[in-house]
Amino acid sequence: MTGIRFLHTSDLHLGKPFGRFDDEVIADLRQARAEIIPVLIEVADEQEVEHILLAGDTFDQETPSPRLIRQTIAAMAQAEHLNWWIIPGNHDSLTADLIWQTFEEYAPENVHVLRDDAPVAFSEDAYLLPAPCPRRTPGYDLTEAMGQKITPKGVFRIGLAHGGVVDFRPDEPSAETIPPDRAELANLDYLALGDWHGNLEITPRTHYSGAPERDRFKHTGQGTCLLVSLDTPGGVPEVSELPLGKYDWQDLELPLSPGLNAVSSLMALLPADVIKWRNTLVKLHLRGYVHLDQRMALMAKIQGITPEFCHFEYRDHQLHTEYQPDDLDQIARGGALRMAAEALKDEADDADLSRSDRDIADAALTRLYSLVKETAQ
Repeated sequence: MTGIRFLHTSDLHLGKPFGRFDDEVIADLRQARAEIIPVLIEVADEQEVEHILLAGDTFDQETPSPRLIRQTIAAMAQAEHLNWWIIPGNHDSLTADLIWQTFEEYAPENVHVLRDDAPVAFSEDAYLLPAPCPRRTPGYDLTEAMGQKITPKGVFRIGLAHGGVVDFRPDEPSAETIPPDRAELANLDYLALGDWHGNLEITPRTHYSGAPERDRFKHTGQGTCLLVSLDTPGGVPEVSELPLGKYDWQDLELPLSPGLNAVSSLMALLPADVIKWRNTLVKLHLRGYVHLDQRMALMAKIQGITPEFCHFEYRDHQLHTEYQPDDLDQIARGGALRMAAEALKDEADDADLSRSDRDIADAALTRLYSLVKETAQ
């Protein structure tokens, strides 16, 4: 018996709308998603593997356009030497007749859609135990039957499923959740899971591959797939994470204090290679305290660099301003404008007010300072 090697991927979510972003970002992200199948083929060739296991949610919706389905099939067909083993997930379950009937009609021999849970030999010494999703919410653990599935003695048993492990939602028990030790209970050499969009090891035999292109800040970094090597049945699999996503998602926190240079701190947090910014999406959380001039310099810097990123957003509701004696003088030394500035400062410093009311006063004073500075230029 020889060992077996394959790629494990999931959650391509082809056709995802990305509605929260602007049109340019949507176009970029959807284009990268459309190109992910050729990227997977390239990685498979580099790693000299003949099989890709796709653990559900190939499509984002149960009714994608016929054009998208046919183009997906055509992309998979480009590498005749490479076998695709696909199960429906919760987003493209077996009720998605348009998808799977189109695959049945047009998919070539190297593209295999596993529509029931019968064991399938995908090499001379390896069997797949699939658990396709019959509907978006099955209502039961689809992997439970794997323990009763009979395969020839001495072969690799590899599970392929889509769903959440119970550890993900400890406060929301559900009959659908997959026990973390399912691979051990069902005598599996490896359990390839989809649904969680980040790479995650549950046990040495059970892994989520993560989406090959990330689609939210919940799962940061570039998209990945997994290279899995099995030497002997019962042995511990060797699993390697392969980054392949075009876009890098970064959820960053920038804590500040009056003694820090806010702009320098920001630049130290961002990727050093500015060429990579165009393929980076940033969500920045600003926290702490800064002097007013530092805050204005930081906001100006953020506005200046934002167009260089694929997407850049920030949250500053937890960033507070510490005012110096001459800050109000820079707004006005007297008159109604000075009185307004002093009133806002008093509210921003008033511990008896709610945090939200103080933040509103803080933001208003910062805006007033900004307008005066802009007028003076």
